[in-house]
Amino acid sequence: MALITCPTCSSEDIDGTPQPDSRLLIHCNACGHEWLRGEARRDPARPAVQTAESLQATFPSPADVRPDVRERVMLLTSEFLMERPEPDPSVEAYRVRYAELFTRDGLRTATPDQLLYFANSTTVADPGNMSGFNRAWKTAGPDKAAAMVRDSIEYLLYGPESLKLEDRMTHLVDGSKKGLGFPSFKESLLTKVLCVVEPERFLPVVRYTAAASGKKELAKVVFELDLPPVEKSAWTIGRLAVWSNDLLRSLIGNDVPDLQQAARFLQWAKGQPVLSRS
Repeated sequence: MALITCPTCSSEDIDGTPQPDSRLLIHCNACGHEWLRGEARRDPARPAVQTAESLQATFPSPADVRPDVRERVMLLTSEFLMERPEPDPSVEAYRVRYAELFTRDGLRTATPDQLLYFANSTTVADPGNMSGFNRAWKTAGPDKAAAMVRDSIEYLLYGPESLKLEDRMTHLVDGSKKGLGFPSFKESLLTKVLCVVEPERFLPVVRYTAAASGKKELAKVVFELDLPPVEKSAWTIGRLAVWSNDLLRSLIGNDVPDLQQAARFLQWAKGQPVLSRS
């Protein structure tokens, strides 16, 4: 230990205590300063802790798309754009109206009728079968239901800054936080809110996995990428919903800048013949 000196007082009067992970805990007898020396040895029997960052780093990226698939998608994009599909003129006015309503101040004034209409309309994004939502709304009563829907939207958009958007979404979808929001305001409607508030980021594809029209299925059929299944602890629904959206948005790029049209392109492209690999 004589070759090691204390970084605080430069004393050579130090002791070392071996640690379970193979490092040494160095103690300076002169000033009391302690520090660890060496590299930690990971116990192979104990799996590494998976953080959101480490998970996201292993999530498929545009670089994982094979060159032949990328070329096929480019050709399909050109074919799709040749038809010059016209955007729905009602979408922008609807989006602007509800984007204003979903501001912090706007939410306080959102009426039950406005929120019920948002949930049931197919403008911007089709949330699918709303029978369960409508039953829950009727059971709770419009005033109470509207208050809980406001809470859901507020938590999603403005909830604790210490939580990422994807984790706030998970809390609302899986009901892990009891008493939070409206229980029937789930993934499809939460995604629709994001499509309204961030129209340049969020595709109007409202489910992560759904028959042949979820983001997971579209990534597989159009780009031949395998996305993870939903899990409770790691690959949560919020993380997968947001990360898959960002992946598809990146893959489409600026060739189809209007995300309403981009979603239509993905649905159209999934039905086109797949290239032969022979």
